Amino acid sequence: MAPMGIRLSPLGMAVFCLLGLGVLYHLYSGFLAGRFAFFMLSEPAAGEPETPHGSGAVDLRELLAVSVLAAVRGGEEVKRVRDGNDLNAKAKGKTREGAEEQLTSGDLLSNRKMFYLLKSAFPAVQINSEERVDTADQETVSWNRSIPEDIKQRIQPKEVPAESVTVWIDPLDATQEYTENLRQYVTTMVCVAVNGKPVIGVIHKPFSAYTAWAMVDGGSNIKARSSYNEKTPRIIVSRSHAGKVEQVARQTFGNKTVIIPAGGAGYKVLALLDVAEKNQEEADVYIHVTYIKKWDICAGNAVLRALGGHMTTLSGEEISYTGSDGNEGGLIASINMNHKALIEKLPDLEKTSHK
Repeated sequence: MAPMGIRLSPLGMAVFCLLGLGVLYHLYSGFLAGRFAFFMLSEPAAGEPETPHGSGAVDLRELLAVSVLAAVRGGEEVKRVRDGNDLNAKAKGKTREGAEEQLTSGDLLSNRKMFYLLKSAFPAVQINSEERVDTADQETVSWNRSIPEDIKQRIQPKEVPAESVTVWIDPLDATQEYTENLRQYVTTMVCVAVNGKPVIGVIHKPFSAYTAWAMVDGGSNIKARSSYNEKTPRIIVSRSHAGKVEQVARQTFGNKTVIIPAGGAGYKVLALLDVAEKNQEEADVYIHVTYIKKWDICAGNAVLRALGGHMTTLSGEEISYTGSDGNEGGLIASINMNHKALIEKLPDLEKTSHK
């Protein structure tokens, strides 16, 4: 029995409870609606993949900074292995010309360092490397997101969609020369292509700690030489191709034409530029007459483009850095020269590239 002799009917109790529920609803409905909206925005829709960390836009200035760091870190591994004479060299296959391709511990350790540094910094970006990446041998390599002062001074931030970017890394260019201890030819390289066009190039020489980098429509820390010889150029070629090029080149430009045999695509591109090193030869034109992989040439192509130079197939076509990892049409590279005229003077070399 209620106090004071008042009895509460079942109907009154029901009305009282409904009023209480109404008050609670108004108090908490806003809070619950907000939580529900947060939940819906935070979770992907059914069947929709989650957006990975680092997707969306990529700042090319940041990507240049980490590319330089990756080339240097890879170069440290290359030098350490060579200095310790712990190459563990073995054949990994044969080139189309039948020559054995060498693989060393320097290739593998440099590749691991470079790949995981770039991947940790830009996980949404596609990375193509000469060597296979073993996920069981994954290494945690972080980037502190610092940008060197020379890059800050020369390059402005520039964002591009992550899905438009492909990074090509060569963890050890000139492996054959590396096994022969011809250290001057060895480089580590990183290239960034946007929609197939090379826009960032980094070429690092591990044994002299020299690094060249450039960004198309941005800036560079290297420049072209002041003079070139277009009538009787010095032509730099692969050591194994000197005989193929020499006869055609001298018939075209004259007997005074100089053929420079050298190792490594990175080294050959640097030969066209102003590199103040005693172990760096100078040339006017770089020619390659057979199939070549894109990670060998992408960085050099980007550097030349940034400085106003050219690297094309022997028939004059631009090289796209998407799709397959090989370039079938050979290449010719020059800077501050009439590139089209050079191609027209060397018509027979395009046929040689398919042999």
